[in-house]
Amino acid sequence: MKGLIALVLLATSSFVAAGPCDIYASGGTPCVAAHSTTRALFNNFSGALYQVRRGSDNATTNISPLSAGGVANATSQDSFCAQTTCLITTIFDQTGRGNHLNQAPPGGFNGPDPNGFDNLASATGAPVILGGHKAYGVFISPGTGYRNNTASGTAKGDAAQGMYAVFDGTHFNGGCCFDYGNAETSSRDTGNGHMEAIYFGSSTTWGTGSGNGPWIMADLENGLFSGSNVHLNSGDQTINDRFVTAVVKGQPGNWAIRGGNAASGSLTTFWNGPRPSVSGYNPMSKEGAIILGIGGDNSNGAQGTFYEGVMTSGFPSDATENSVQANIVDAGYATTSLTSGPALTVGSSISFRATTACCTTRFIAHTGSAVNTQVVDSSSNTTLKQQASWSVRTGLGNSACFSFESRDTPGSFIRHFNFVLVVNANDGSKEFSEDATFCPQAGLNGQGNTIKSWNYPTRAFRHFDNNLFAASNGGVHYFDAPAQYNDDASFVISAGFA
Repeated sequence: MKGLIALVLLATSSFVAAGPCDIYASGGTPCVAAHSTTRALFNNFSGALYQVRRGSDNATTNISPLSAGGVANATSQDSFCAQTTCLITTIFDQTGRGNHLNQAPPGGFNGPDPNGFDNLASATGAPVILGGHKAYGVFISPGTGYRNNTASGTAKGDAAQGMYAVFDGTHFNGGCCFDYGNAETSSRDTGNGHMEAIYFGSSTTWGTGSGNGPWIMADLENGLFSGSNVHLNSGDQTINDRFVTAVVKGQPGNWAIRGGNAASGSLTTFWNGPRPSVSGYNPMSKEGAIILGIGGDNSNGAQGTFYEGVMTSGFPSDATENSVQANIVDAGYATTSLTSGPALTVGSSISFRATTACCTTRFIAHTGSAVNTQVVDSSSNTTLKQQASWSVRTGLGNSACFSFESRDTPGSFIRHFNFVLVVNANDGSKEFSEDATFCPQAGLNGQGNTIKSWNYPTRAFRHFDNNLFAASNGGVHYFDAPAQYNDDASFVISAGFA
């Protein structure tokens, strides 16, 4: 079995490193869909991994591996997206079947787009190191999703299939449903057993595992299953490693959950047993569409980060999956900085000065809970100086980024609420912590920093009519207008007034 882990013998009698889909094929369960923005999943794949679209002119480009079977060319993306924003428009299928993932259309639940489509993910929201090279994952915020309702070769009815995905084990919520896998072709709930997808999160509405979550479960439609039926399966462990390998597989009468740390170690089996006894789940009625980040009916309230994943024809053996896990570990997933541009120091007092030509004497301040810009200088009164000064704190929702505490209202922080920036007292909730966490980047207009939201990385601090928003470069809100976005979203950070 060791030969499956690292090498595959080609017809030329030369040896090259095997990818996950080479390993599955050797085990008799070939990939019918293979998606990744971080690397090639076949040893000889050199085509496009994904496509990005930049905000400055809506031009697109495809991002391919540095070499066949290798890591994505992040440098190419960074060059294309320099001093503008970029979105991931397509995640290409590497199997040759054309099972590409695109912006999810409306379904039982509509997306936030005016036409009901889901949002697209930021191309820079999930930077990572893979085998020593920079790459980017797919950071799914609530309302973001990808789908293919006309997939080819995926399991239908009660046919056997396997799936794995690599996720960020620290980015999750209890919303429905952060999934990757097999779903309805109509984007609507068509009944029990019409899905079989990997779920990752902390939802307790249906099944649960031990501890507080997150858990790997199976979304089989009208239920997230940790075991045989919708209830607690104490064997389904909380798993929150930074990088998580999640496995769900099913065959007539039987299905399994497996998982482990994608950066080290082996897989653990959390469930292997009979199908749920409730009507509709045995036999299954899978429809064969493919989803990412959403439920089968386009339920899009969940969040998570996806790096790579596949779907197979047939029920993979544990031995094959163990070899795939060894390949994932060997790929070398590791974290990298979420910030860039002028550095911040935790504990310091800072101010944010606008850089738009109209407003270079204006600084981010607050009046009560409202965050705005005001003209501030050394002669301003003490109250205004305090309102325009902020203490840098370690990010409440992610320690790799920052939170900004009001100098005149200790315990209160800048957060976004319905994408409006406000100053609120920290209530200790997960939602508050994440809404109050921001990752400064090099300023989009070449000055200072652009202060990007951690949990909605398509959005950043923007002043608009002297008020502050978490705004995107184009979008459904009036404050998302693309005109002057780069200037309005760039701030020079200096010492605080108080």
